[in-house]
Amino acid sequence: MTRALLIIDVQKGMFSHGEPHKGREVVEKLAGMLSQARAHGMPVFFVQHDGGEGSPLARDGEGFHFVDELAPRGDEDVTIKRQCSAFHGTDLINKLRAANIDELIIGGMQTEFCVDTAVRGAFERGLAVTLIEDGHTTFDTTALPATQIIAHHNHTLASGHFAEVVEAAELGFGF
Repeated sequence: MTRALLIIDVQKGMFSHGEPHKGREVVEKLAGMLSQARAHGMPVFFVQHDGGEGSPLARDGEGFHFVDELAPRGDEDVTIKRQCSAFHGTDLINKLRAANIDELIIGGMQTEFCVDTAVRGAFERGLAVTLIEDGHTTFDTTALPATQIIAHHNHTLASGHFAEVVEAAELGFGF
């Protein structure tokens, strides 16, 4: 299998209206994994959300940019999306197929929206998926605290066989 790291929506605008649950810790974990992937020549893909005019993630605003620790290099692919799904209305699956990727290691933001949708979308397209258990985050809502949202999605995606869910520290790149 050819594996790639997929980092979803870890953009400055996600930190502009409050701190996501363990937000900086998740950024640090993903930055460490990004460094390992680059060091070992693992392909890296980024997904960036364009929230439209007036959004903290508007394409023409500062919040659209990735956090500094996770800025793509010039040779790394960035897919811009306007929906929760990294696959809907984008050419991400074509890019992955062109690179012979058949397994994704996924982390990013937000758990219940774009991360969940990317995991399911990748699975639906025949890719094997590993979700970084402690490498995605979200915010508290009026319905549930972020810890419960994250735990629920880790459990649901694993028990539904959409993804293998593995802590960052246990995730070896198999080199």
